[in-house]
Amino acid sequence: MGRRAAFLSGIVSLVTATTLTGSVGAAAGTAVGAMACGGGTYQAEAVRNGNTWTAPGYSGTDMLSAMRAAVGSLPPGRTAMAGVLVRGSGDVPGNQSLDLPSHTMIDLCGTINVTGPARADHAPLRTRNTTDVEIRNASLTGAPHFGILVRNGTDITMGQIDMDLSGGLGIRIDNHDDRDVRTRNVRIGDVRVSGSGSHAVETYGVDGLTIGTVTARDTGESGLLLNDTINARIARVDGEGTGAGTGYAAFRMANRNGRIGDGYPVNIRVGEVIARGGGHGILCVSGSGGAVIDRITISRAGRNAILIEDCHNVHLAARSGTVDGPGDVRIGAGPESAPSLSR
Repeated sequence: MGRRAAFLSGIVSLVTATTLTGSVGAAAGTAVGAMACGGGTYQAEAVRNGNTWTAPGYSGTDMLSAMRAAVGSLPPGRTAMAGVLVRGSGDVPGNQSLDLPSHTMIDLCGTINVTGPARADHAPLRTRNTTDVEIRNASLTGAPHFGILVRNGTDITMGQIDMDLSGGLGIRIDNHDDRDVRTRNVRIGDVRVSGSGSHAVETYGVDGLTIGTVTARDTGESGLLLNDTINARIARVDGEGTGAGTGYAAFRMANRNGRIGDGYPVNIRVGEVIARGGGHGILCVSGSGGAVIDRITISRAGRNAILIEDCHNVHLAARSGTVDGPGDVRIGAGPESAPSLSR
C-alpha cells in the first residue's frame, strides 16, 4: 500500500452533532404510486371464505394451491398483462414458491404467513427469467428464505410491500441465473421490513432501479444493500436498528456498485438516508461509487456512522446532513486505490 493510501486508510474523524453541507444536487426518481388493494382490473381471483379457498379450478384449504390455480388460469403465451386478485390470508410453506410468469400482475389483499423450514432460493412470491411482472400490494410474515425473489427479470414493478418477519431476507433482486445479463428496469413504490434476519432489500446485478422509500426496522443486516447495481434512484432509506453488531448499514453499497465500464460517473442517486442505532449508518466498500446522497441524518450508530473505503466519486450530504455520535466518520483506501469523496 502506498503512503497516500496508508494515510487515507487511517483517517478517522469523530463528528458529534455536526452539520455537513454540499453543493451537488441529486433528485431521486419517481417511484410507483400506491394503488388501493383490489382497486384494479383482474382476470382471475383466489378468495378465502371461512377456511375455504376458491379459484378457477380449485376449492380447498390451501392458499398456495389457490394462488397457483388463479395464476395458471391466465391466458397462456400472453403478451399483455393479466391480473390476479388474492383476497384473504393464509400460510405458505417456506420450501415452496408461487412463481409469477411474464405479463402477470398480482394484488394480494391479505397476508402470506411463511411456515416451516425455508429452502434456498424459494420465496412465497418469486419470478425468474421473466418480463413485465407486477406485485401491486403484498404483506408477509414469518421467516422465508426470501420474501420476494426477482431473478433475471426485466420491467418489474412493486407497489406497497409490508413485511413483519422473524427471520430471512425481505426482497432480493439479482441476476444469478445468468450473471452476464443484468436484471433491468425495476420500480418499487414503498417497502417496509421489520425483523428480518438479513437485509430488508438487496440487489445484485441490476441496471435501472427506482425506489420510493425503504423503511427498515431491527433488521439483522442492511436496510438497503446495493451490489453491482447501476443507474439507481432512491428517494429515501429510513433505517432504525439495522445490522446492530454487524458490518452492515442502513444503506450499504458494495461489490463495485455504481461502476460503469472502467469508471464511476454519477449514476446512484439517493434523496435521503436516515439511520438511528444499528451498525453503520452509510457504508461504501469494495470498489463502489458514482453516488450522490442529498440529505443525511445519522444518530447513535453502533459502528462508524459513515464508512467510505475503496470507493470513488461519492458525494455525501450534497444538500445537508447531520451526524450525531457516538459513531464516527471514516474515509479509507482499500486494496485497489484511494477513495474519491465530496462532502
